[in-house]
Amino acid sequence: MSKVKVGLVQMSCTADKQQNLEKAIVKVREAAAKGAQIVCLQELFTSLYFCDVEDYDNFKLAEAIPGPSTDELSKVAAELNVVIIASLFEKRAQGVYHNTTAVLDADGSYLGKYRKMHIPDDPGFYEKFYFTPGDLGYKVFNTKFARVGVLICWDQWYPEAARITALMGADILFYPTAIGWATTQDEATNTEQYNAWQTIQRSHAVANGVHVVSVNRVGEEAGVKFWGGSFFANPFGAIIHQTSHNDEEVVVQELDLDKSDYYRSHWPFLRDRRIDSYQPITKRLLDED
Repeated sequence: MSKVKVGLVQMSCTADKQQNLEKAIVKVREAAAKGAQIVCLQELFTSLYFCDVEDYDNFKLAEAIPGPSTDELSKVAAELNVVIIASLFEKRAQGVYHNTTAVLDADGSYLGKYRKMHIPDDPGFYEKFYFTPGDLGYKVFNTKFARVGVLICWDQWYPEAARITALMGADILFYPTAIGWATTQDEATNTEQYNAWQTIQRSHAVANGVHVVSVNRVGEEAGVKFWGGSFFANPFGAIIHQTSHNDEEVVVQELDLDKSDYYRSHWPFLRDRRIDSYQPITKRLLDED
């Protein structure tokens, strides 16, 4: 399909896991009613962003994938004939947990999962306490409506992740996200941080000639104001639509996947890659002989 209607759900969350899931389902239905064929939910949408503290009790939020949440969402996907991209806290085994996104096709079938590769550890974002780094590699999923690549939040800052996923054939890069401002920050710092976050993702669209869809949460949690600002970018990095920083929103945009061929032909960055010269990128730093 050359054109696909993509929905994003930007919402706030509570401490009630089932309530968050039900709220997300209502918003998926709203997106489908607006014509969405693919709907992406934000990172860890079934809970508050629990990584603001290191608390062993939070491991109780995790579940198997496939599991209870994907079972419910699969029924909704089949009923509405929509693809659902769902970011969840995965319990893989006792003591092994991942930040994982499941992809459910429009017939309700489970296509697989991507486990977050880059795990941050910053004040208010103590993810290394909870998540084992992904070991499935980068992933692309052949859905009914498009070939989608999924990366998660902190992955946003790494051009290597976007490049590899695009080279695997992704038509669209999706980034489920949970990122915000410390409530003690000044407005200039807030603006600088948001602009950097959006700019790096727009650059992935430009460098790879693919649409980018970034889906963030809103609301204030434990001293962090999640900044929303979810957006769609075309394959040359132009913003098609950006949501507010404060409000819950369900937005549907039609993406023309043929635009990738246009931009890749007129700006042939993939053609001119010097893959013979890139071996040094596999080093941490180039400070030793």
